[in-house]
Amino acid sequence: MRKTLFVGTVLLFGVSISLTLGAERAAAQGPAGNGAAAAAQDSSHSLNPIKWVKKDSKNSTEAPGSRSEAEKKLTPSLQAQGLLAANSTASDACAPFTALDGCLAALHASHNLGVDFNCLRADVTGVHTSADISGCKVADGEKAQGLNKAIHQLKPDANAKEATKEAEQQAKDDLKGVGQ
Repeated sequence: MRKTLFVGTVLLFGVSISLTLGAERAAAQGPAGNGAAAAAQDSSHSLNPIKWVKKDSKNSTEAPGSRSEAEKKLTPSLQAQGLLAANSTASDACAPFTALDGCLAALHASHNLGVDFNCLRADVTGVHTSADISGCKVADGEKAQGLNKAIHQLKPDANAKEATKEAEQQAKDDLKGVGQ
C-alpha cells in the first residue's frame, strides 16, 4: 500500500510539473485568439529599442524632403560662388552622394584646387555618371574613397589634408546658411 501511494504521489507530481511548464511555454509564444495577428504586429509594443526613440524631423537632415529643400536653397548660393554652372542644380550635382555635406565639401575642394568636379565626384562616390571622366585619374574600379585620398590622387602636389579640412568647413558654413 505504501509503495502504491508513493508511486501515485510521484506520478501526480510529475503530471502537475509538466502541465505547469507546458502552460508557461504556451504563454511565451504570444497572444492567441481574436486579434492575435493585430497584437503581434502592433509597432507600439516593439522590442527593438531603436524604435523607442523619437526623431526630431525639424533638425534632421535625414528627414524625407529636407535634403531636396536644402539643395533648392543652396543652388543659387553655389552658382553665385562659382561652384555650380548657371544651368546646373545642387540636386543634379549631389545625386550620387549619400550625404549632402560630402557633396558640398567635394564641390568646394574642386573649386579651391581647380580639379574637375566630375572626376572628384567619381572618385569619392565610386559612381560613374554620364559625365565625361575620360581625362580623369579614376580610382580602382568603382570603389568609393575619402575626399582626402581622392584629392591626393587627382592633385598630388596639393596639401590634401588641409584642402579637405577647408572644404569640409566651407560645406558646414553653406549648410548653416540655409538652416541645416
